[in-house]
Amino acid sequence: MDTAVSRRVFLHRASAISLAASLAPAARLFGAERRVPFMISLAEWSLHRTLQEKKLAPLDFPKAAKADFGIDAIELAGAFLKDKIKDQAYLTELKKRADGLATKILLVLVDGEGALGDPDAAKRKQAVESHYKWVDAAKFFNCHSLAVSVETGDAGSPEEQMERAADGLRQLATFAVKQGLNVIAENHGGLSSNGAWLAGAIKKVNLPNCGSMPDFGNFRIREGAEYDRYQGVTELMPFAKAVSAQSRDFDAQGNETQTDFARMLKIVLDAGYHGYVGIEYTGDRLSEPDGIRATKKLLEQIQNAVNLGG
Repeated sequence: MDTAVSRRVFLHRASAISLAASLAPAARLFGAERRVPFMISLAEWSLHRTLQEKKLAPLDFPKAAKADFGIDAIELAGAFLKDKIKDQAYLTELKKRADGLATKILLVLVDGEGALGDPDAAKRKQAVESHYKWVDAAKFFNCHSLAVSVETGDAGSPEEQMERAADGLRQLATFAVKQGLNVIAENHGGLSSNGAWLAGAIKKVNLPNCGSMPDFGNFRIREGAEYDRYQGVTELMPFAKAVSAQSRDFDAQGNETQTDFARMLKIVLDAGYHGYVGIEYTGDRLSEPDGIRATKKLLEQIQNAVNLGG
């Protein structure tokens, strides 16, 4: 199942450094933290089945990331925080556990809070305001961004939908900037999986804290229509403040079978991005832990193959 669809299905069932630095992509300055071309983080969604089956508690995700996979930067999935988003004691405990492990919470990825590009202006405003609590939580966690999906209701021409998407993103980014946060849009199905369209919406917003989160795998516009993923990532990278390395399966040589990671990471690096690349394993042939490890190994191989120079 497409990860964009699967996250929405899960949500439906479950819910039936100065200001300028904080608004910059994480560690975009080359070598800001480690002398590597990019750093590796772990998206909580990589363990969604494990979490849904209650084999891991969301509060223990920071520990699992570090102890099991050697990763000290994480991306939270709103699906596993939705019923706790206003529980300050819970948020404090999660932050305490991450801080105690010297693990950074980079961002929170949320969907299911209404269509930011809804055709109805009042509903669009309501969707924007439904994201405010997530902005507050992301600020509390010291994240650099809130990652969102942009839905438009499919009414009107692509250009009209782009205008609505830009309006919703602009409203939310205007609120988030007061907290020193970015709002970053992920290609996540429908028109948002058209790289040129999503890039166009972000251009229309024209705010420094509104950007993109290119996902290597989410380029299905509709059943039977796939946008070229390499073109899409190329179009979205000028606005990128995070990158999602979605993986599904691997061949005997350890290469991802649907995405040429070496080619994709070249696009990422050529855009001048040297921040975090988040592992998002969504396959089912390998176990989730094995899929995460396989993705990390491949990313590390590419890290090591890049000539840093200097």
